[in-house]
Amino acid sequence: MNLPAQELEQAASRSSARPAHGPGERQEEPRMPAATAAKIVVQGLDAWFGASTVIKKVSIDVPEKSVMAVIGPSGCGKSTFLRCLNRMHELTPGAGASGRLLLDGEDLYGRDVDPVRLRRRVGMVFQRPNPFPTMSIFDNVAAGLRLNGVAGDHAEVVERCLRQAALWDEVKDRLREAATGLSGGQQQRLCIARALAVEPEVLLMDEPASALDPIATAKVEDLIHELKERYTIVIVTHNMQQAARVSDRTAFMYLGELVEFDETDRIFTAPANRRTQDYITGRFG
Repeated sequence: MNLPAQELEQAASRSSARPAHGPGERQEEPRMPAATAAKIVVQGLDAWFGASTVIKKVSIDVPEKSVMAVIGPSGCGKSTFLRCLNRMHELTPGAGASGRLLLDGEDLYGRDVDPVRLRRRVGMVFQRPNPFPTMSIFDNVAAGLRLNGVAGDHAEVVERCLRQAALWDEVKDRLREAATGLSGGQQQRLCIARALAVEPEVLLMDEPASALDPIATAKVEDLIHELKERYTIVIVTHNMQQAARVSDRTAFMYLGELVEFDETDRIFTAPANRRTQDYITGRFG
């Protein structure tokens, strides 16, 4: 999707003097935003599937209680990058990663780190809503608590998380009904509530609104704005208008490399790299 014509003209005028990189030419180091307190620090991340390297030396800092969007064409490594942040990438046979990933200074790939405990701290919402089909709305939200051995009837936690997910008023009289009876947008917000129930510090979202209609998408985007007051959020999206609306910072990836990372306003109005400019104006991707 393209940006409005006025914004494209402004961005093009700023970048017209920048030479494009041809094959074999040295590429610029990605421009980085001003340093700030980071919740997540990624240093020299490589990731692969078998003999195929899909992420190459990516280094990036994600500030606490902010939204970072990751954009780029299909197959550029966005979702793999996201899955590396909570070690879901390594669950795929033949997959692996190297480099350093720090959460509050703790090495996520350290020998003493329990991946299950890590995934409580770094929750994930997937592209398509995936409520547990045999469970009620209430039990879907409480599922993570039960799996982690948290005792109690969980009613207070379920209500709190459904309120955080802006879903409580819509489902409070149907908590014992099947979650599959909800609309697609409601199911996605239910999955967000389920992720919040185990009290994560970071929330990863992989194309959370790509399967939703515009009204449901708007509700998810409003929810993201509210959640960043409590959580650090990293969202992968193909929708550049969505990235511009919801994120504080944006990273543009291409062919497994981090091309540019900066404040979202600067990425979309004055990108430093010609490839970023070409992508956001629809010249490729």
